[in-house]
Amino acid sequence: MHVGTAELAQILKYSTSRVRKLLSQGRVKGAYKSGKNWIIPLFNRMPIISRGKRGPKLKWRKRIPPKTTVNVNRNNIRNNKNRENPEPVISVKHQGTNTQGFWIKINGPCEIIYRPEKPLGCKASLWMETFASVEVKTTKSDIPLNPEDIIMVAGA
Repeated sequence: MHVGTAELAQILKYSTSRVRKLLSQGRVKGAYKSGKNWIIPLFNRMPIISRGKRGPKLKWRKRIPPKTTVNVNRNNIRNNKNRENPEPVISVKHQGTNTQGFWIKINGPCEIIYRPEKPLGCKASLWMETFASVEVKTTKSDIPLNPEDIIMVAGA
């Protein structure tokens, strides 16, 4: 779900000028400007705002939802070249679970991260992170997609 500055000011019980200040400082996660308007994503009906450098801790802030990490397994791609039944190559990690699949749909904003100096535990140096819900198709078949084959990994 996305809102504008006026709706966010009502949610946070801030003035619209304070909300615009937070947006201009880049402290609202996933917010972007489209023309003259701000588009602000909500996660569990609240924005994710990074903490400022001074002042007391925020009282309204709820727990940040867990991230979902998506990466591609290069070994499975290499091994699938001569197989009739290929293994899934996409790995979706959320709250300690690892779901393997052939197709994913991310229902919201995401970030692509390349960090070769500090890879993930699975040694991936390129991955995607999102707070939004992710759908994973776990079977290899042609389109159209069967709803029975899709698993909802994370709900926002």
